[in-house]
Amino acid sequence: MRNIKGTLIPIGGNEDKGLGQEEKYNLEFIQEGILFHVVKEAGGIDANIVVITTASSIPVEVGEIYMGAFTALGCNNVNLLHIRKVEDSEKPETIELIRNADCVMFSGGDQSKITDKIGGTTIHKLMVDRYHNEEGFVIAGTSAGAMAMSTEMIAGGSAQDSFIKGAVSMYKGLNLIPEIIFDTHFIQRGRFGRQSEAVAKFPNLIGIGLAEDTGLIIKNGNDCTVIGSGMVIIFDGSKLTHNNEQHLEEGTPMTITNMITHVLSNSDSYDISKRIVSVLPIGADFI
Repeated sequence: MRNIKGTLIPIGGNEDKGLGQEEKYNLEFIQEGILFHVVKEAGGIDANIVVITTASSIPVEVGEIYMGAFTALGCNNVNLLHIRKVEDSEKPETIELIRNADCVMFSGGDQSKITDKIGGTTIHKLMVDRYHNEEGFVIAGTSAGAMAMSTEMIAGGSAQDSFIKGAVSMYKGLNLIPEIIFDTHFIQRGRFGRQSEAVAKFPNLIGIGLAEDTGLIIKNGNDCTVIGSGMVIIFDGSKLTHNNEQHLEEGTPMTITNMITHVLSNSDSYDISKRIVSVLPIGADFI
């Protein structure tokens, strides 16, 4: 187990606040139950929270929604960072905001924008250093913001083409938790197939699919606890007995056998290093 002092909170996203199909209507938004946990882990309503909207094509609107949501929870120190190009990540005022933040939260949108505009920059290195060394420092992310936490990051893939080699495209993420490949909107968008292919590509890694309004609190880079109203699906490819991913041409149906799969819900936990599940006893209270 790695000796990490900070906390990660990847979240599966939620589009139920929207009115239509376009992003300008379907804003990534986390229910107060999830945000409550983000604020609590960051130290409470006086925490310095920085929302980064880089993934979104409508950063101002998304930022206003998060500002309103955190304010409704009683937070009084929330700042927005609309990073649109690499140079924005190197501005002194941007670096200072990240240096002083108790919590950095990435919005949804396109996860590749996060790694393209922030990956390898001063603020990325600062976030990684603080996450590794500062107890109480929180990095949260919804949808694209959660997926970017991985090292091997899912960049896209169609649910209709599931279990066909090449249906999922991979990219490099922010390398916050290299043992995991995250996928989001998992139940609602039928992403079982693309996560299965991702794990077949990297069978030493653990695939985690997050339903909407559902997240994980990850302590010490290892100890995961489920929060929210939905499910977390875990894919463990460490005991695959057949995996022909490397030998197939793109567009060919895949064969994957003995993929270990767990379905977890509120208050269940998972140990990444030991790959062990602990489920909430029947009748126990949720968190």
